[in-house]
Amino acid sequence: MAERSRTSDVKRRPARAVRVGEHVEGIVSSIGPKLQRLRQEQRLSLQQLAVRAEVSAAAIHKIERNGMVPTITTLLKISAALERPVSYFTEVDDGQHDLAMLTLAADRRGVFTPHEGLHLAGLSGAYAQFRGAAAVATVDPGADSGDKMLSHPGEELVLVTEGALVFDIAGTRFELGPGDSLHFIGDQPHHWANETAKPAGAVWFALRDN
Repeated sequence: MAERSRTSDVKRRPARAVRVGEHVEGIVSSIGPKLQRLRQEQRLSLQQLAVRAEVSAAAIHKIERNGMVPTITTLLKISAALERPVSYFTEVDDGQHDLAMLTLAADRRGVFTPHEGLHLAGLSGAYAQFRGAAAVATVDPGADSGDKMLSHPGEELVLVTEGALVFDIAGTRFELGPGDSLHFIGDQPHHWANETAKPAGAVWFALRDN
């Protein structure tokens, strides 16, 4: 009798609850394949990504094989190491992509960045649909990209709209003021900084190498 009661309870579950569960399960099961594909596109070994993200290689391997669901902290670390927003891993790819996406000024979403003093508001559509991503950037006085030089696949294009930014691209210094732009290949060692006492503004565009 108890077994029949449990079966009856299952039958009475709302269809919406079942759909929500399937939706979440689909997102979770897609994280591993997306992570493995992105890591391989960036030509990173498990150990290299582990060092960059400060997450063990064993954990990354389990996530890629859907043997472990990452915590939000782990996903944030991996996203930062691969220079992708967390939404890259959590957006649903149903195979039907919009060819155009409008982002209203009032609807710009914050974009995660590991760099302190850099604030990004997204301008572009989902990573699943487009190869490029753009954001409005505000760089606090004295903020920079950190002690280590950056390097990654793809390209970057920066247009300074106010204030000033300084870039070091493979040992060459570039000073940008309002209206100046800089376009460079991302796998060169590079570093950026706001060396002034005032905030700087920029439109920052990144293009994936795939």
